[in-house]
Amino acid sequence: MKRAALNATRHAFTILELLVVLTIIIVLAGLILATSGYVQNKGARSRTGVEIAAISAALENYKADHGMYPSNDDTKALDPATTNPSDYRSASSYLYSQVTGDDDANPITPAPISTRNYFGGALRPSMLAPNPPGPSTYLQDPFRNSYGYSTAKSEDSAGAVGYNPSFDLWSTANSANPVQWIKNW
Repeated sequence: MKRAALNATRHAFTILELLVVLTIIIVLAGLILATSGYVQNKGARSRTGVEIAAISAALENYKADHGMYPSNDDTKALDPATTNPSDYRSASSYLYSQVTGDDDANPITPAPISTRNYFGGALRPSMLAPNPPGPSTYLQDPFRNSYGYSTAKSEDSAGAVGYNPSFDLWSTANSANPVQWIKNW
């Protein structure tokens, strides 16, 4: 009888052993979650760079056809040092309408057949906001913020606003620090 009781205790785990195993599992789960957040952020930054390159290529194609980059009062007035992405929406909506040929910035309404989309296949539904798209559609980055688009420097090359003599295009990448932004300058 003593031997049966001794065998039963040898096959069971102690509370201390279970706590050690649970602690190890929790620490490993925390490391995995921290790493996955870093990887997701890194992927979003990479995708933003690719999207900025695609938008820049669309703008160059637009300029080849029209002799100038798209510009209106919103893009002329937007200061690239502005840190609030919601201030970029009207300029980003104008940018969307010009490079896609969607004059009313509403992808739901049909565009004329002769309309030229300078994006080609580079425009993804995830780049459009609001979701689902509707009136005042604008281009958004993978961080779900509006892209910034400014032609302030091209309007006043001696002025203090802007960085590029042609156009400024950027994403804040969820940071108020311009050093961490993804931009074309």
